[in-house]
Amino acid sequence: MVYQHSHNSDEVIVAEPNRSASWEVNKMVLLAMCCLSGVIAGGFALLGAWPILPFAGLEMLALGSALYYVCWKLRYRHVVTLKADSVLIQKGHYHPRQQWRFDRDSTTIQVMTQPHPWDALQISFCNCGEQVSLGEFLSKEDTEKLLQLLREQFRIQAHSENGQRDF
Repeated sequence: MVYQHSHNSDEVIVAEPNRSASWEVNKMVLLAMCCLSGVIAGGFALLGAWPILPFAGLEMLALGSALYYVCWKLRYRHVVTLKADSVLIQKGHYHPRQQWRFDRDSTTIQVMTQPHPWDALQISFCNCGEQVSLGEFLSKEDTEKLLQLLREQFRIQAHSENGQRDF
């Protein structure tokens, strides 16, 4: 998912993976599964198969851990802040863990096409020999939307698989 908004006089572009469900929805699914598993395990425990209870609990713990991990991984985002004279690129889950600051006038966008038409483009910011990839988790449609937003702000260098310029 790619979206753009203005903050003060800066333009902010945010790229994040698509999420099918939020953490709140996943907690509801987990609660429903815990109730269902508890009823089934309780029924077996009443019939004398009480050793099933710890296994049902471990199963729900594993499901909850997996749901939390997936939600955490899908909170990863790239934030590009376009200021009048600089570009700030931040990457992280809930807050920036990595960031780069480039001079806006000397920054270019490099786009590498992929050999297969279904694959998304690879977009990178380039400045003084340093290259930072952007949106590698995006779908093809989201990558094209990101490229369109960046095309309005920067000079684009497109390269194909063999290194030739496309335009």
